[in-house]
Amino acid sequence: MAYKEFATIYDELIYEDINYDKIAEKVVNLCKENNVNFDNYLDLACGTGNVAIKVAKYFNSLYAVDLSDEMLNMAFEKFKKNKIKAKVICQDMSELSLNKKFDLITSVLDSTNYITETEALENYFLKVNEHLSENGLFIFDINSYYKLSTVLGNNIYTYSSDDVFYTWENSFEDDIVNMFLTFFVKQENNLYEKFEEEHFERAYSEEYIEDILKKCQFKILNKFEGYSNEKVKENSERILYVVGK
Repeated sequence: MAYKEFATIYDELIYEDINYDKIAEKVVNLCKENNVNFDNYLDLACGTGNVAIKVAKYFNSLYAVDLSDEMLNMAFEKFKKNKIKAKVICQDMSELSLNKKFDLITSVLDSTNYITETEALENYFLKVNEHLSENGLFIFDINSYYKLSTVLGNNIYTYSSDDVFYTWENSFEDDIVNMFLTFFVKQENNLYEKFEEEHFERAYSEEYIEDILKKCQFKILNKFEGYSNEKVKENSERILYVVGK
């Protein structure tokens, strides 16, 4: 599901918890280690562009794809402000169609978990393979099965600041975590506007992801616990995959 009203406060709520510099550094270092050509870069589910804007500085061209117009509008303004030329495209990444090859394709911050239909997941990997150059890298992460089923599943979270209050209610069933978010956002007149969003992520096992990758003619080059250099453990919450053809 595409982010709607949430896009307007995404950076305020998420930026403090995510180390975008660390993500970008890891991605760029992986490209250097694997002798990737720093020419064409594609970021899938780019959101407001926080990762793309940092990685794109090392590449000659940037394509940024997302399903949310609201997210893309914010990303476009950031690229413009930072004088980064980018093609910003509203498209479902499981139906990717750009008629171009890329040296690096990224999809970070559990965007892959948002593909909840297994057929769409396979199509997504196939489409990425079609758009990846022969010596290119596809780098993506997932929320682990452990995180979605145990840490997030069937739990309630709240957040409060001067400008935003929200509740985040989760339920986990049949490998799907349903996240129901209710926001109260302060307006210029000091009144609070309420809006609600519902999101779904599928919990995929490592074995399942890796079987589909191999079926789609990918080679798994490495995997890490998040954006560290650590190996994946049973209680790892984020798994980073580095794959090529």
